[in-house]
Amino acid sequence: MTYVSDSFWHDAVNKATTDLFSFGYKHIIKPHFVFNHTPDVAHDQMIDFCRVTKNIPPLMWLLREMLDYTDPVLETDVMGVHFANPFGLSAGLDKNCDMPVLMDNVGFGFETVGSTTARPCAGNPKPWFHRLPEYDSMMVHVGLANIGSDKVIERAEKAWTQARQMQLSVSIARTNDDQCGDLDEGIEDYCISMRRAAGRTAMVEVNVSCPNTHVGEPFTATPEALDRLFTALDKIDRPQPTLVKMPLNKPWGEYKELLDVLADHNVQGLSIANLQKDRTGLGIPRDWEGGLSGGPCTNASTELIRKVYKEYGDRFAIAGIGGVFTPEQAYAKIRSGSSLVMFISSLMYRGPQQITVLKRGLAQLLRRDGFEHVSDAVGVDVE
Repeated sequence: MTYVSDSFWHDAVNKATTDLFSFGYKHIIKPHFVFNHTPDVAHDQMIDFCRVTKNIPPLMWLLREMLDYTDPVLETDVMGVHFANPFGLSAGLDKNCDMPVLMDNVGFGFETVGSTTARPCAGNPKPWFHRLPEYDSMMVHVGLANIGSDKVIERAEKAWTQARQMQLSVSIARTNDDQCGDLDEGIEDYCISMRRAAGRTAMVEVNVSCPNTHVGEPFTATPEALDRLFTALDKIDRPQPTLVKMPLNKPWGEYKELLDVLADHNVQGLSIANLQKDRTGLGIPRDWEGGLSGGPCTNASTELIRKVYKEYGDRFAIAGIGGVFTPEQAYAKIRSGSSLVMFISSLMYRGPQQITVLKRGLAQLLRRDGFEHVSDAVGVDVE
């Protein structure tokens, strides 16, 4: 394989086009084509754009040649899966698996589609999003809207088999509708989606921590409830690794109890963490419902990653999520114990070339500190 980092001219073109995209997004696209619409409208337009452009091969080739930075220092193997780089799109944006072709061609290492549920789900009443640019954040209140895991997983399988290099993960959750019943009903909901996902993607994520459902988070309320869920999921044969998407706001003692449960089950990784629910010190209107993405998650998620890695680093791989806008922030999560890093908000606030900014910057930081591969830096700051 020929890497962009090995070619002086390709590397120079990649850097120049990335800088040009960054300038264009900041000064032209964001103010005049994105932020001039409500975030709900802008989100729908972005999905429509991905649906159209994925069918234009010359455009995909152009994006790939201009933006996809490749470098051997970024390659890594996690949970038995090979990644061209450790950066992924987190679940929550591409609910119905409309974006993988574009994400693959701009250079993501992986994408997590969904979260998707056993039944089609309309989600919560709109608006789903509120922008908080002063905090590099979005208030998110989608409520797991999706077309159903049967259709989403079928799309994900096709995208995975056709991807150039990007890995595909599907995130499954419990349907958020008026048919929700007791824990047993919720367990069967997860099991339906897990049966559908088995063997059809590179990874599967079990989202037990969505803060925007009308039944709350019953499977993180007690260790017993979580154990019941994964006892049922363990009975479903699946070749791909399983991650669990964990909450951000929970006392460490309770958090450890949940991790101790997961350690006894067929779970290989943890996605840390979901949306920030603590609004302390933030000037946010009281009638805005939902959890916070982006900036308010940055430090809290990195510190939680550090705690988990210190005590469970030999048991679980960690995919760090929350407020990754700069290569330095991604690097901090890696040095704190993340083998993989996911983001969404910086894509919205910085633009599609942000994946290239992060990859180029991380490669420079790794070489500066003498690491031959990104995996060598995982957890080095944890004592």
